[in-house]
Amino acid sequence: MKLFPAIDLQGGACVRLLHGDFNASTRFPLDPGAQAEAFEAAGFSHLHVVDLDGARAGYPINMNAVLSILEATNASVQLGGGIRDLGAVSDWLSAGVSRVIIGTAAVRKPELVRAAAEKFPGQIVVALDTRGGRVAVDGWANDSDMPAEDLAAACEGSGVAALIVTDISRDGAKTGVNVELTGRIADRVSIPVIASGGVASVDDIRALKRWGGRSIAGVVLGRALYDGDIIPAEALAAATEC
Repeated sequence: MKLFPAIDLQGGACVRLLHGDFNASTRFPLDPGAQAEAFEAAGFSHLHVVDLDGARAGYPINMNAVLSILEATNASVQLGGGIRDLGAVSDWLSAGVSRVIIGTAAVRKPELVRAAAEKFPGQIVVALDTRGGRVAVDGWANDSDMPAEDLAAACEGSGVAALIVTDISRDGAKTGVNVELTGRIADRVSIPVIASGGVASVDDIRALKRWGGRSIAGVVLGRALYDGDIIPAEALAAATEC
């Protein structure tokens, strides 16, 4: 199982939101590049980076912050937030991002997902940001009519490298990851699935690994990692347990 420490960007800084609420934001002291460097030094080889401002605006905003992360670390970076056309996908991959995350556009422009996955095999990820069973869009500001499991099924056979399943009701709250939702979607598709939202401790990593169906490929670590509730060495050990 791969672990993805999250670096969420708002106004050029590293922040964590509660349930995706821009008015419930906690700012952390390290600048984005230094935070990425710290995560890599702690043993993490993958990072999950989201341009929150870009997700709301519909186009990249925190470009300098993302570039500082890419310059500071050799970790594999998956990036989302406001990436809604093939040009933006291409630009970020050329800049050094390993994988691009498509969220809102996966609902509104599904043809973009297939075109991007065909042009950049292994480098396109789709975000299933879920609230009440439906996929949220526009930086989680609005809900679509698309059930999360239907979007997952629509991605099958498209060449998408992974799906990130986030339970918005738990995100940033440290109330425990939604194992059932993540596992149910993982069982429905052959695409690797990454869990996100609500991770509170190393026990959540173990719970995901114990899912009785198809294996969960990874998990995004957020507030609990920043707050010290998750010790990097313990998390990395749990991720490799049989």
